[in-house]
Formats: sequence, structure tokens, C-alpha cells
Amino acid sequence: MDQSLLNSLRVVALPTKTNFRGIKLREVALFKGEYGWAEFSPFLEYKDAECAPWLACAIEAATQPRPKLFRSTINVNGTIPAINDEKEISQIVDLFPGVKSFKIKVGDDTDLDLARINRVRSLRPDSAIRVDVNGAWTVEQAVSFLKLAGELEYIEQPCASIEELRELKKRIDTKIAGDEVLRKATDPFALDLSGAVDILMLKVQPLGGIKRTHDLIDHHQLPVVVSSALESAIGIDYGLVLAGSIENLGYGCGLATGSLLAKDVADIPIIKGQMKISSPTPNFDGLDVSMERFEWWKNRIMRTAELL
Repeated sequence: MDQSLLNSLRVVALPTKTNFRGIKLREVALFKGEYGWAEFSPFLEYKDAECAPWLACAIEAATQPRPKLFRSTINVNGTIPAINDEKEISQIVDLFPGVKSFKIKVGDDTDLDLARINRVRSLRPDSAIRVDVNGAWTVEQAVSFLKLAGELEYIEQPCASIEELRELKKRIDTKIAGDEVLRKATDPFALDLSGAVDILMLKVQPLGGIKRTHDLIDHHQLPVVVSSALESAIGIDYGLVLAGSIENLGYGCGLATGSLLAKDVADIPIIKGQMKISSPTPNFDGLDVSMERFEWWKNRIMRTAELL
């Protein structure tokens, strides 16, 4: 890894507006190269080996020219965390003006999950609903839930394994999107997703960057949705670049999660359900972490770089 990238390193802590999968403060590392600012932000619990594709993506973003774009504005979906207070759900829905679909986190409690879905439907009756299970269900639990949930655009990672997804797909009509099954695989090119997954969920950092993600798209030949990993505006913008570089993009993308942050290094607004590629310049005012946390991230990057 080029020393000049490390020399530009900044690490920030971004508070969230709500508890998002246990996260109330999102730490991200940013560095600058010839082609702009880049983000490295694997979650804190990830081991170095799992961080390697995230760093490969950040280095690509900083040092490589942008790909050919087919669009500069991207349709996005709203994201609803696993919250249950009706007023809070309403406030979160309002953060996503004009979106035509909402992704709702589910999987912990069926009654609360269904109430959350129904609340969003009542607030945005014209919006499609997709749910994200993060692999929490058995096949039987997924089948039972889908009988109660009403029409869904798709269900994201309902079960953990490819074998379970394949069994589930035989029993349901709802489309299945694969997330963890792809990005946590030792070799995502070796996966046989036939009869298991209808849609690929693509997150540019954990998949190793735009070039590698395009290789995966070409390999698996499935429809795609580009999504985020609760990144800062720098990481989100690179996700927007990925989405803009995909010729056939039939679904709204999960790239509006910056709306769930109370503070960010830049603002990429949602306008009529769309976000625009903007190559933002970060504003670090009041967001830098302590020197101890800075050194933790710097050491993490140096260790991870040895694995590339």
C-alpha cells in the first residue's frame, strides 16, 4: 500500500439517529489518492482477513479512474431498522422523500416484524416492500412468515446457507436476494447460486471494489441491487458509482443509509427518490476520533494491507 495514502489518513466517528443493528457510532477511515477520497470501514468486529476486500476497494477508489457510467442519478430505497415505536418509524420513513421502495429489517420477532411492515405500508402505501432477514430464519420460519407478510418485492437472505435457500425457493413465489451468502463466501466465484438466489445484493467494499464486483455480475448473470454497509458519504458515493456503471439496473438501490446518520462528512441529498453521484469532499469538523482510535485504525490498515 502506497505510503502517501496512509499519510492522508483521517478517521471519523459518525453518530447514528437510531440503533442500527447495535451500532450507535459508526467509525470509518478515509484516505486520499490521485482520484479522490476513499473509504475503508469494515465493522469493528471483523478480523483482518475479512477486511482485505474492503481495503482493496478503498485503494481502487483512491488510485484508479472511475468506470464508464450509464447514469449519474440512482433510484434508492428507504431503510427501516428493527425499531418498533410507531412515531420513530414514521420519523425514519420521512427521511426518505420520494423513494418507491423500503427495505425493512426483520427476523427477531414475527409479530413485531409484521407490525413494522404494516406501519410502513400505512405511511407509504404506493411503495414496494422488501425485507432483510440477515440469514436468521430456518426454511420453515421463512415459509410461515411469507404467508403472513403480504406482497413483497423480494426477501433478502432469509436463510444462511445456499442449501436452505435452494430448498426455500422451491416452496415460495417471492424472489430471494442473496447478500451474506455472496459477500462472506471464501470464493464468491465458486458459488453455485442456481435455484437458490434470484437477485445479487452487491456491496462494493466487502466485494473488493468495482472491477471485482463487475466480474461477479458477469460470472453469475443475475439481476442486481447495489446496497451499502452504513458508510459515510465517501463510501456511499463509491456505491453510487458502482450503481451508475451497471447497464441493467432494475431495482432501487440501498444507498440512502446516510439518512440514518446524525452527522456525516458530506451530504448527498435524496431528491424525488434519487441520489446523484457527486465525488464529495469530506468536512471533518468535530468528527475526528481520539489518537488512540486513530492508531487502532492505522494499525488495522497496515495489517490488512499485508494480506493483499
